Amino acid sequence: MSYMTEERKMIKETAADFTNNVVLPLANELDPQKGIIPRSLIEQMGELGFFGIKAPEDLGGSGMGCFEYCLIAEELCRGWMSVGSIIARSDINFLKRLKPEISDRLIPRAVTGDFLIAAALSEPDVGSDLSGIKCRAELDGDYYVITGAKYWVTYADGADAIVVFARTTPREENPDKPYLGISGFLIEKPRGELPEGCSGSPIPKIGYYGWNTFELAFDGCRVHKDFLIGDEGAAFKLLTSGLEIPRAHTAARSIGAAQGALDCAIQYAQERVQFGRPIAKFQDLRFKIARMATDIEAARQLLYSVCAKIDEGGRCDKEAAMVKYFAAEMSERVCSDALQILGGAGYTHHFPVERYWRDARLTKIFEGTSEIQQRIISDHLLGR
Repeated sequence: MSYMTEERKMIKETAADFTNNVVLPLANELDPQKGIIPRSLIEQMGELGFFGIKAPEDLGGSGMGCFEYCLIAEELCRGWMSVGSIIARSDINFLKRLKPEISDRLIPRAVTGDFLIAAALSEPDVGSDLSGIKCRAELDGDYYVITGAKYWVTYADGADAIVVFARTTPREENPDKPYLGISGFLIEKPRGELPEGCSGSPIPKIGYYGWNTFELAFDGCRVHKDFLIGDEGAAFKLLTSGLEIPRAHTAARSIGAAQGALDCAIQYAQERVQFGRPIAKFQDLRFKIARMATDIEAARQLLYSVCAKIDEGGRCDKEAAMVKYFAAEMSERVCSDALQILGGAGYTHHFPVERYWRDARLTKIFEGTSEIQQRIISDHLLGR
């Protein structure tokens, strides 16, 4: 069965050309400096339709599915993972659940990349277990007042809004069901700033450059009740009911990074001469590259299968966990092997393989750690 229709081939080619001509040169320049993705790049991506790929046509999007979304993400991440990740910041899933007068204003901007969102879920003591959220939101007249700390909020400064998840009902009221009482809020803000009543500082991370990742402190941050996302206290279900697409997206990002590292290793192996001939002539290195390419393609085909199931409308929690786990583990391994092929040169900023290596390591952590994915898979197979 071939998943690649002519339309999908054209989408992949468009994203590949953009990556080769725009993203890769920019990544090679900015990543070593820990530079920020320029707004001009985001505008170019918007013109190509990358931000609205999944949005329905009647809302200004392309009306395509997870498959096309992941095709684009893989190619962009072959250049720079941060660029392949920023397309997720235009997701309209939260915006659709706001009052019509608000969603009608914001969705047309989101599908063009003119309204991007940062998500504030994790906290200093809350990572994989989101039911442990402690940040509070208390209703005061027509406004909710948000107080508490958030962690790992990427693009908190550059985004046009932050989606914050906070407790509107104390956990003590539902001790046996801690996931109840969590609500989501959209906080609009000026681009380049944090909201009023919120302060923070960038976390000194080792990769995923191109945008800042923040630790935030909300201290009396006020948001109008009209910006409550969905029903009060029901955000946990919203968060956990749509994890297949983010996990497929992370698998695509993992595959893109691995492919970028492999491309770099192949080029270097063909150009680097030792003992009188290119190192690509040595059997052990050739076999290593063969294994790397095979692992990438295995992950890619599994991703295609999962994306097809998602687009058919069925639940595939187990399969999404499988591809996220398999692709992330593969990516770190392949990127490490690529760096080894380059030897000492791979451990410098002179070649992009170290960028792929650093960024690939993150894919085993975000959108659910590899350990969480294994738990999901084993629960499906063996029961809880």
